[in-house]
Amino acid sequence: MIKIIVHFFRYFVGTLFIFSGLIKLNDPIGFSFKLEEYFGPTVFDLDFLIPIVLPMAIFIVIFELILGIFLIIGFKKEFTLWSLLLMIIFFTFLTWYSAYFNKVTDCGCFGDAIKLTPWESFTKDVILLIMIAFLFVKKEMVNPILNLNVQKLIIGTSLLICFYITYFVLNHLPILDFRAYKIGDNIIENMIVPEDAPKDIYEYEWLFSEGDETKKYITNGEYPNAKGDFLAVEPKLIQKGYEPSIYDFSIEVNGNNLTDEILSEEKLLIYISYNLEKFSPKAIQNMKLSAEKARNNGFKIIGLTASSIEDRNVFIKTNSLSFEFYTCDETALKTVVRSNPGAIVLKAGNVVDKKHYKDFSDLNFD
Repeated sequence: MIKIIVHFFRYFVGTLFIFSGLIKLNDPIGFSFKLEEYFGPTVFDLDFLIPIVLPMAIFIVIFELILGIFLIIGFKKEFTLWSLLLMIIFFTFLTWYSAYFNKVTDCGCFGDAIKLTPWESFTKDVILLIMIAFLFVKKEMVNPILNLNVQKLIIGTSLLICFYITYFVLNHLPILDFRAYKIGDNIIENMIVPEDAPKDIYEYEWLFSEGDETKKYITNGEYPNAKGDFLAVEPKLIQKGYEPSIYDFSIEVNGNNLTDEILSEEKLLIYISYNLEKFSPKAIQNMKLSAEKARNNGFKIIGLTASSIEDRNVFIKTNSLSFEFYTCDETALKTVVRSNPGAIVLKAGNVVDKKHYKDFSDLNFD
């Protein structure tokens, strides 16, 4: 019976680590954004790590994937089990911290493919911790299933595939797009909230000064029947309501929200740069050539950025651009396309093409 459990845990954990690693390897830039969120001032305040989040993300996902392969084929048992144990202890702490303090609402364990709440992520890690700890205790039963030469061949081939995938997605876009801005989606429709959709339910904690005491009242939103002086009120989310797949995307022009008007254009080309200071200088010429091609095909052209108006004006003037950059949330822009800059082609809100700046010449304007 113990042997069956060991085998099940071994293949389950190994397969899950491989799956998780592959999903994140498909989008290492997205995972680096998640690490940046963890290292930011609102969570662990480790700003010195932010400049290296991308190479760190690449290392973590490849290491996670390779550990899964190591476990399944039984390669370097001591190293593998120690690494898995230390990694899952760290991830369990991380997901507990995120859940308990409500710091990061999505751990990014499975990229954008499978969304987990913080407590779901923590539960998943606790289960994995139990499984890995059991394998660690029974490690004498975790034996190689292949000879050493075959193991080395599998590992070498896996590393080469990992390096190729990494190179491809960094120089183009993720092979699989799981986000709500993928080709074939309609951005306008993905922003719609049905009239009968469940609303967020809040509980309100009111504090009043009554004589020498501070009294607390809890209501569903109505003002409490209190006699003292009001001190403070703190809303607490009890039940999450309906949330559309796109909820933080907007296009602002001089303080006016023109999202629906602009996205409804029959032919629209949007160049996206979440930060113009990080705009790749190699992309300027590609952008100008593709913009001219789009204009000849009757497309309206705009840019979207989270950079300041001053930075935008300087950027447009310096590069002699013939279109304007409007305002959009930085996180939303990072979600739309994993390239700075990137481009997205829309027809009446439908995404018909999106490209990394190195592929601007291949944009489809038909």
